[in-house]
Amino acid sequence: MRFLFLLAALAAGLAHASAVERFKSFVRDTQSARADFEQVVHDKSGRRVQETRGRFVFRRPGRFRWVYELPVDQLIVGDGERVWIYDRGLEQVTVRKLAGALGSTPAALLAGSADIEKAFELSDAGAEGGLEWLQARPREPEAGFERIRVGFDPEGLRAMELTDHFGQTTRLRFSNLERNPAIEPGAFRFEPPPGVDVLGER
Repeated sequence: MRFLFLLAALAAGLAHASAVERFKSFVRDTQSARADFEQVVHDKSGRRVQETRGRFVFRRPGRFRWVYELPVDQLIVGDGERVWIYDRGLEQVTVRKLAGALGSTPAALLAGSADIEKAFELSDAGAEGGLEWLQARPREPEAGFERIRVGFDPEGLRAMELTDHFGQTTRLRFSNLERNPAIEPGAFRFEPPPGVDVLGER
């Protein structure tokens, strides 16, 4: 379940608003979005260990589709009840109930309910690299990561960084962000392809 954290928090707001205020504005005003992303993973020594790109779309609450291109070649779909993770290379699907799969995960920042602060402690993390940063720490001790940082410029979301308990950092850069687009319901449906192994909570 490498990238359930996949999904991202987007925000737009006043140019002088704090990162926390921008994020809260997003949660309140954005019901759906889509964007392209580039993702780079660094180990605890700072060495680049993976690089990929893809696209995502979501509709709150609990519906999202996160598509990785090669070399990862993975698809993650939240259908409102379950989360499906399809690894094409392994010919394997992992499925979990949505409530258990989201919890205090990065996906909850994007596709969860509006009451984000029940799961995360939010704070402004200052300016760096031309962006204003929000920091989100999970309130759940057993979350699979230590913190998430979300970066904004005056026009909205531009970056996201996730640090796990082993010191590995995943950095995402977003482009072509579209807020509140019309999305076909079929985008959030998933049927395991014939012949693949299906593991988990069907």
